[in-house]
Amino acid sequence: QVQLVESGGGLVQTGDSLRLSCAASGGTFSSYMMGWFRQAPGKEREFVAAISWSGASTLYADSVKGRFTISRDNAKNTVYLQMNSLKPEDTAVYHCAAGRAIFLARGVGQIPSSYDDWGQGTQVTVSS
Repeated sequence: QVQLVESGGGLVQTGDSLRLSCAASGGTFSSYMMGWFRQAPGKEREFVAAISWSGASTLYADSVKGRFTISRDNAKNTVYLQMNSLKPEDTAVYHCAAGRAIFLARGVGQIPSSYDDWGQGTQVTVSS
């Protein structure tokens, strides 16, 4: 199992950028598919992005494609989410998660049940 701690959230205005970080410990980081999910007030948890163990494959929700970029640095045991052109609808608590590497290749990286370990989240608020 892996422990995950997110950071980098904050309050920004429409059009601004934020970079979220997720530091991992307690597991073999490079063996995990990593994902980002978000949950806004009154809404269910929503998939944002996922990345393979090698970083060669990525998956994005349509709502963030072209604006957000997921990346990982296995040497630093860290996954990132670069968020550009932020919109008020991006406001949510953002969680990183770790799952079995094979799930992304199987096409289920966007499903929450594909992930075993979750961070506690970091708040992102985008004002208009």
